[in-house]
Amino acid sequence: MPSEAVAKRANKDLKEGKAPSTAAGEFVHEEFEHVRRGKHGARSPKQAIAIGLNKARRAGIPLKPPRKGKTSEKTRKSAEQSYAIGQSGAGEKPSPRISRARKTALGKEPHNATSHDALSEQARSASKTRTSRGRYGESTDSAKPENGTARKRATKKTTGKSGRSHGRKGE
Repeated sequence: MPSEAVAKRANKDLKEGKAPSTAAGEFVHEEFEHVRRGKHGARSPKQAIAIGLNKARRAGIPLKPPRKGKTSEKTRKSAEQSYAIGQSGAGEKPSPRISRARKTALGKEPHNATSHDALSEQARSASKTRTSRGRYGESTDSAKPENGTARKRATKKTTGKSGRSHGRKGE
């Protein structure tokens, strides 16, 4: 069960107009803390992230399930169910027996899945699946004004560059 403070921060992010994935990040950070503090473990950083995203969906964050082909069918179905539960507002209390079994299973997993090195490796591998244009777009997506001049200024602010690529390294 996510803490009330995390849910408040996530809802605040949504009210500020931030993306649902940004709001869901609050739940992911909470999961990282749980693993680091020994509340439970995780097999990999991906698992810790998945747990956080699932909690966000169930808490009502409008984070869409992954598209077909992005993940396994089982994962996608699970995400769809969590999304439906969160959007319906019918917050059913989970079965104590299932909760206990889940906590016992996660307790046996290692606690180093959210170490600095593990998260760094996860970020690098996730970045490798994207194109250079996609990686560049992520740095400029945070500020997308309609006006071209304002967009250039926003790009300069986020990347520290003029926004133009001349094909030379180090610029």
